[in-house]
Amino acid sequence: MSLLCVSTVVFSQQKVTGLVADNSNVNINPVLIINVSKNISVLSESSGKFVINADENDEIRAIKEGYYRASKKIAKEDFNTPVLMILQKAVIQIPEVQIAFRPTGNLEKDSKRLNESQKLRSLKSDMSKYMRSPLNEPLPDKSISKTFTGHDYKVGQVDVFGIIGKAVNLITNVNKPKITKANYMEFHDFMVQLKNEVNLDFLRKYGMEDEQIDTFLLYAEETRDLSKKFRKDFNRNVLEFELRLAFLEYRKLNKLDAR
Repeated sequence: MSLLCVSTVVFSQQKVTGLVADNSNVNINPVLIINVSKNISVLSESSGKFVINADENDEIRAIKEGYYRASKKIAKEDFNTPVLMILQKAVIQIPEVQIAFRPTGNLEKDSKRLNESQKLRSLKSDMSKYMRSPLNEPLPDKSISKTFTGHDYKVGQVDVFGIIGKAVNLITNVNKPKITKANYMEFHDFMVQLKNEVNLDFLRKYGMEDEQIDTFLLYAEETRDLSKKFRKDFNRNVLEFELRLAFLEYRKLNKLDAR
């Protein structure tokens, strides 16, 4: 009976595939992707793609320093279609600086405010002499006495997770094709494959004909280096997300509305 329960749990696990990006053309990966409901996490790849275990109604969260976090509650359809996570750049508030001294415009009066007092000049002179003088006393030991330090539980321990992580990264880098710039024939073949195999129905909703679609594909290639990144590892779902991201900016530039 217990074996049956274990088998049910193993086979009920599902995976969610997604893509994380910001609202511009800047590559912000890797990004930390967390399943808050299950307390598990992964890092997105250089292309922004990620895969994480999840069930329906789990909360997926994308976190990157300098960006507002993005969250997504997993629905049934998210197991069939990649999830798009867009991060917004965090706005840093610079504190206001108030200038106490207000110049009057009278050079004689203002120069008196700017000149150092005799006491301040004397203090700077004494400090300068002290810093140039030889050291007569030994420097104190900055180490913390063992009396006040706790037991180091890491002594003699092996960082198993660190070793596994390095091994996974090594295997991934070996299997992943090297990113290189496409020559003319590679670029031409990639663009033909892109137009024939990737679902472009979302472009036709905006009334775009083949010639307009070709113009947009060239824009996406120029702004997101599609042939350089994906011609050796052609993935229709990832490329559709790349095109959708590029179209967000393209639609604004060309003021396109859905029909």
